[in-house]
Amino acid sequence: MQKFGSKKGWSIFGALFFGVLIGLGMAMLFSNQSFLKKSIVTEKPVYQNEAQRVYAAASVDEDITFSRQNAIVKAAQKVGPTVVSISVVQVRVVRESPFFSPFGDEFFDQFWEEFFRPREYKEKVYSIGSGVIINPEGYILTNEHVVSGADQLKVTLTTGKECPGKVVGQDQASDLAVVKIDAKNLPYADLGNSDDLIIGEWAIAVGNPFGYLLDDPQPTVTVGVISAVNRDIKRETGQVQIYRKMIQTDAAINPGNSGGPLVNADGEIIGINTFIFTTSRGSEGIGFAIPINRAKAILTDLIKHGEVERTWIGVKVQDLTLLLAQGL
Repeated sequence: MQKFGSKKGWSIFGALFFGVLIGLGMAMLFSNQSFLKKSIVTEKPVYQNEAQRVYAAASVDEDITFSRQNAIVKAAQKVGPTVVSISVVQVRVVRESPFFSPFGDEFFDQFWEEFFRPREYKEKVYSIGSGVIINPEGYILTNEHVVSGADQLKVTLTTGKECPGKVVGQDQASDLAVVKIDAKNLPYADLGNSDDLIIGEWAIAVGNPFGYLLDDPQPTVTVGVISAVNRDIKRETGQVQIYRKMIQTDAAINPGNSGGPLVNADGEIIGINTFIFTTSRGSEGIGFAIPINRAKAILTDLIKHGEVERTWIGVKVQDLTLLLAQGL
């Protein structure tokens, strides 16, 4: 027998020691692999009864529903009940020549009117727009061009209730008007601040495009961004409206949207949808809204006086023609 302290004895001891270490390492490795397999494999949950299964399914549905409730959805839900549809009937007189004139009606009016009176008759013209309730007493903000020349005006709420409306104030230059209906305790929108808009932030257009085609009082919601601010629009010949510092958005705006609100992600009104640039008569992503701060500046005048009382400074402006320049 070899002594423990001998050279051969130490070799045997070293071999046994390293063998034990290798065995422990292999055991730990297999143990970790087994643990990883158990953690990766997803086992089908086992429910003790039907009530537990229903409760678990309901929890999943709640998580999905919660994830769908984003800022845009909440803003639309907040402002939706305040948006109305405005139906307008205008009665206009049509004059027709009793004869065909190859030179056009203008020639007939100038030459033949002395001898033959033109045939005149009245016809009704129907149009539709949108508006937003700004006061629980039934005051509605919209565009002036929506209600201009209205002989009959009907307001439809999101509940389906129809109310006769009356124009209490309008301003053609700013293209804004206020309509009043006989109702109380109505939901009304919060007017935001259009001076702190950020280009690229969410913009939500709410209104009733093509409302005469839909038998549903609920408004339509379209979403885009604030494309630009402080847009000045060139005036066309004979145009009275002055569109300055307009909000540009790519949220879809279509016929019938005029007068409806443009809303931010907080559900506040930041503008009144007014017109679009289009070659197809539909939305092409270039729409414009009147900033709400401009509307807030004249709302009191429209409600109290029916018009905007502007300051007169005693100055009359006219074009300086060549004849006038020579005279001066």
